[in-house]
Amino acid sequence: MLKLGVNIDHVATLREARYRGQAGGEPDPVKAALIAEGAGALGITAHLREDRRHLQDADLFGLRKAVTTRLNLEMALVPEILEIALRVRPDVVCLVPESRAEITTEGGLDVAGQLDRVRFYREKLNAAGIEVSLFVDPEPAQIAASHEVGAQFIELHTGAYAHQYHRKQARNDEIQRLSAAARQAHGLGLLVNAGHGLNTENLPLIHLVPHLIELNIGHHLVSRSIEIGLAGAVREMLAAMAGYPG
Repeated sequence: MLKLGVNIDHVATLREARYRGQAGGEPDPVKAALIAEGAGALGITAHLREDRRHLQDADLFGLRKAVTTRLNLEMALVPEILEIALRVRPDVVCLVPESRAEITTEGGLDVAGQLDRVRFYREKLNAAGIEVSLFVDPEPAQIAASHEVGAQFIELHTGAYAHQYHRKQARNDEIQRLSAAARQAHGLGLLVNAGHGLNTENLPLIHLVPHLIELNIGHHLVSRSIEIGLAGAVREMLAAMAGYPG
């Protein structure tokens, strides 16, 4: 069964738009995580950015106490965030690139270009009992490098596919890239997740990509929740994911 990890960052984005710098405020990312779990999500994803633009440290500690499925922390290669991760002890950390100028993550982590640095973070996290995933573009060199540094998972960046979805040939090319990357990773013993820009419209073709374990989806679910509620959005996405051949 293909699992759904719900990214609750943009619940915090909405709260910070009104309550930035204040204690409390609404909506509450922890409550959102519990709603998502109750609707059938098998994981919660949260990105603690260096600039704290949405999720705050207290949110992450609250999530660790509340989440009963699987807590996935997205983080950049930043010493301060590493120390927080080692204190929080999420089930898995997904290492991602990060830029303060970007609106959202714009591409995969350049693992091949910083092998020693990525390996250092992987070793620190694994030593604390935390599994490590690397958010990478579907490129052979990045998949090979992810294996070389000893990661347990990769998460394939599906942003290019989502961007090209309404251009038939381009989207088919992206599906081929994702499929080849998934097969390469699986052959190397890496577990394969995917995410970025996925929604109920473009998700069906993702069923063509083999060896996927989990999809991490956030913005669409938070947006859709305005119309049908978060629980309804999660159930709708799970219905779209049903039948994945694996």
